[in-house]
Amino acid sequence: MFPNTQHTRGRVRRGFTGAAFVAAAVVALAGCAGGGGEGQGGGGDVGPEGLDDGTTLSMWTRAATQAQSEAFVEAYNASHENQVELTVIPTDDYQAKVGAAAGAQNLPDLFAADVVFVPNYTSQGLFTDITDRIASLDFADDIVQSHIDVGTYEDRQYVLPHTMDLSVMFWNKTLYEQAGLDPEAPPTTLEEFAEQARAVDALGGDVNGTFFGGNCGGCAVFTWWPSVWADGGEVLNEEGTEATLDTPEMESVFEIWRGLVADDVVAPGFREETGATWTGVFPEGNVGVMPMPSTTIGLMPDDLDFGVAPLPGVEGGESTFVGGDSIGIAASSEKADAAWNFLAWTMSDEAQLEVVAQNGDVVARSDLASNEYSDADPRLVTANEIAAEGRTPKSLRFGEAFNDPNGPWLAMVRNAVLEDGGEFDQRLEEIDAILSQ
Repeated sequence: MFPNTQHTRGRVRRGFTGAAFVAAAVVALAGCAGGGGEGQGGGGDVGPEGLDDGTTLSMWTRAATQAQSEAFVEAYNASHENQVELTVIPTDDYQAKVGAAAGAQNLPDLFAADVVFVPNYTSQGLFTDITDRIASLDFADDIVQSHIDVGTYEDRQYVLPHTMDLSVMFWNKTLYEQAGLDPEAPPTTLEEFAEQARAVDALGGDVNGTFFGGNCGGCAVFTWWPSVWADGGEVLNEEGTEATLDTPEMESVFEIWRGLVADDVVAPGFREETGATWTGVFPEGNVGVMPMPSTTIGLMPDDLDFGVAPLPGVEGGESTFVGGDSIGIAASSEKADAAWNFLAWTMSDEAQLEVVAQNGDVVARSDLASNEYSDADPRLVTANEIAAEGRTPKSLRFGEAFNDPNGPWLAMVRNAVLEDGGEFDQRLEEIDAILSQ
């Protein structure tokens, strides 16, 4: 499973069923959610690094981010008096599990969540307010703000980045050279992307120009919305209650992909691709250029000569969808000071370099974009640098509207790109009806 992009495709209806349990817990948890106070339950005067006194902390993460969560916990436990006990929960079960635990006031001290679902948890009072704690960090302004923004509710901040995943453009330098293209010149506009994909596709045989998940709404959100942003467009209103998809920017993106489909430039299997094997096509070496998650950089074969670039707009610019997981302290935790010690440490130079960067993952601090590990691979530096410029959409009903495989967004995508473009207005109305609930 590719990290953090497919995860947004999970069974969101189960998660929102779990939210019914959440609502019952809001009043009970609200009193625990402050950022001040004394002792373990509040902020106290323990300093910006929190309390490291041998406390045992419980933590949940979903299976999709298991590897990095385990790496954080292992390194922390080896260097601190506090000890974190990590529980990994199947990704498809995660939202329902959190909802049920919240209803029973039985959440762990720390829990991570797919960043697009964080607004649900913050709005329902599940996380402790850590605004002042974040501000106390010397590098607070260098933390990737997209995760902070999504985790902000009523001007208070509740989460930090846990894992980072960006949408970026991959291109096969060997195929580019064979097609007469400059192997060091990735597309700087979406029009160039289409032209280069067609040039590679013309090589024939088993070679194809590009690929995408034609039956994966989360994949389209992750890789197509940045092109709208790069062109100066929007996909949601500021409140996340209405979709702004009936724009020239979005239609241009649809049109380009529709043309690639019509001209048979896309590798076989795209119509049925749900996202489960979406990122396994490019590493085989027969696809010219396609947008994918940054977390696949380190998974490419050693003999594949490829490059990584920001996602362009139709007319230029660049952007990225900042995905991944955020993490916060449960409002019901009585160990907030110790829990903060873990969170603050995950943002430290030590953790971001020796746990994240050393493993070839994207760091969550812009001031560490160039480091001893990423500098060995310019592709990682590129990913690290564009993270600070990326965006994460914020809406309480994001999952139902855009990630549900039976939802209106996927139907809109398939109609717009694989069929005749009909039913657009109907699907937009359905999306807005969900977002405005």
